[in-house]
Amino acid sequence: MLKTLIWRPLQRLADFAAGSAVGGLVLMGAAALAMIVANSPLASVYFDALQAHVGPLSVLHWINDGLMAVFFLLVGLEIKREFIDGELASNRLRVLPGLAALGGMVVPAAIFLLVNRGNAESMRGWAIPSATDIAFALGVAALLGSRVPTSLKAFLAALAIIDDLGAVIIIALFYTPDLSLAYLGLALLAVATMALMNRFGVSRLWPYLLIGVVLWVLVLKSGVHATLAGVATALCIPLSDSEGRMPSDGDCTHSPLLRLEHALHRLVPITVLPLFGFANAGISFAGVGLAQWLAATTVGVGLGLLVGKLVGVFGAAWLAIRFGWAEMPRGASRGQLFGTALLCGIGFTMSLFIGMLAFPDHPELRDEVKLGILAGSVLAGLAGWAVLRVTARTPAMP
Repeated sequence: MLKTLIWRPLQRLADFAAGSAVGGLVLMGAAALAMIVANSPLASVYFDALQAHVGPLSVLHWINDGLMAVFFLLVGLEIKREFIDGELASNRLRVLPGLAALGGMVVPAAIFLLVNRGNAESMRGWAIPSATDIAFALGVAALLGSRVPTSLKAFLAALAIIDDLGAVIIIALFYTPDLSLAYLGLALLAVATMALMNRFGVSRLWPYLLIGVVLWVLVLKSGVHATLAGVATALCIPLSDSEGRMPSDGDCTHSPLLRLEHALHRLVPITVLPLFGFANAGISFAGVGLAQWLAATTVGVGLGLLVGKLVGVFGAAWLAIRFGWAEMPRGASRGQLFGTALLCGIGFTMSLFIGMLAFPDHPELRDEVKLGILAGSVLAGLAGWAVLRVTARTPAMP
């Protein structure tokens, strides 16, 4: 009776809140609340609480290094599923979102470097505008309903997955401090153990998750960013069951990967991401004037997201379609593809995350990063929403 009265309604609420539109709104609300609190009489309480230590790490570090590892676990599961049995399962399907994602990473980074040229410290943030926030972007697309063709939403999701993969590689290669080879070796041993478990048909989730926790500790000690332990764990979890049968028709009963992905999809959008947004989006506007809004870091991030993502994503996609390397998503027009490229400029979660890694000891630069992300993401989201509303009235390409 208790389960019927309490647990099931909570499950239904979690399913509803984890939807792409509502999940994006929850994240947006958490970020807005953080900015309100950071500019209220509670500001000192807010900032002091984030710096308070719980065990060996501060609250902020537990969120950014610990809880975000769960987010990266979900990202890794989505990447693996899409590449094995999803929208990216064949080379033909990978071409359009792959090239668009590549363009959407290279052009924003180039714009940021151009704006910040000559400043070696701020140039460390070159990757900040290269990331697309999948929750926000898909949330805006979902709010538009049938105005956005299903094929275009699938393209956006596939692009964001490849974009996330690119962000993971960038973090591993460019935002890793000094390494401890001993801990790194132990971490690789943990990954090899999970890979062997997969190879020999271990389909229970708890052994992978248990070793994943150990892996997180080892990666944290190794100097590599601890969140990457989530991706490594995800890539070792099998999609098929113990007898090698692949899931069919969305049935996740016998798939360890799909079971975990489904559970995390109900958890992460309403817990991990809002907490991350609340902990990292807070910026005090006291003393913020025209100089901060026009700072090279702010402008580089803002232009990278608003202009760079549009030029990179739409330009690469248009060239791929123009030269016959890929086809336009079914039922979509060039205008709708343009609007979708604008939505890719919403770079909240991963952009903030990379910003924290790029400038760990420079709070003034972190604040400028937040201003740039706020301006670029809001403008890109509003512009993308407006373009997609207008272009929904125009006929699609044949």
